[in-house]
Amino acid sequence: MTTQMIIRIDNEIKDRLSRLARIEGKTTSEMVRRLIEDYIRDRDIGTYIDDLWDRTGRKLKSKGVTPEAINKAVKASRKEKR
Repeated sequence: MTTQMIIRIDNEIKDRLSRLARIEGKTTSEMVRRLIEDYIRDRDIGTYIDDLWDRTGRKLKSKGVTPEAINKAVKASRKEKR
C-alpha cells in the first residue's frame, strides 16, 4: 500500500529535480521515492545489523558450522568471561 506525502521545497529545486528526472526517464515522484529509500537504507542500523546476521549465518552454514557448535562456542565464551 502506498500513501501520499506533501512536502514544501523551493521552486528552483523542484524545477531542477524535474529536469533531471526527465533526463533519466523518470518522474519526480520516482526520484523522491528512490532518494528517501536510499536515505533510510544508509541510516537504518537495524537493517544493517539484520543483513550482517544473514551474511554471517550463510557463511557459517556454507562452512558446515551447526547451530549446536555455535551454542557450544557461545557457552564456552561466556564461561571464560566469568
